[in-house]
Amino acid sequence: QVQLEESGGGLVQAGGSLRVSCVASGETINTHSMSWFRQAPGKEREFVAAITYVSTYYADSLKDRFSISRHNGKKTVYLDMYNLKPEDTAVYYCAARPGFLSEGYSQISSYPYWGQGTQVTVSS
Repeated sequence: QVQLEESGGGLVQAGGSLRVSCVASGETINTHSMSWFRQAPGKEREFVAAITYVSTYYADSLKDRFSISRHNGKKTVYLDMYNLKPEDTAVYYCAARPGFLSEGYSQISSYPYWGQGTQVTVSS
């Protein structure tokens, strides 16, 4: 079992940057595939980025502004967001799956473990 807790969300002006973090507890996540999704009001949850122990993956529309990284020793995954836009406003969720994902990394159903989310609001 893995428990995930996100933090670091908040209010930021358009053009600004923000880092959100996801700390895992329970079993080690060294070989877990970790990801970030987001859900804006009235919209479906969407894939943002994923990281395995060998690769990183991004939503095409976000890869130039977002960066995912991990620190296994701290059991933490980060999402750095740059040049934020009002349309980036959403609740950002961390998700985890044991083992390596080469396919399906962008699918909600691939991840059995989820955090509660952290709100990111970008003002214009």
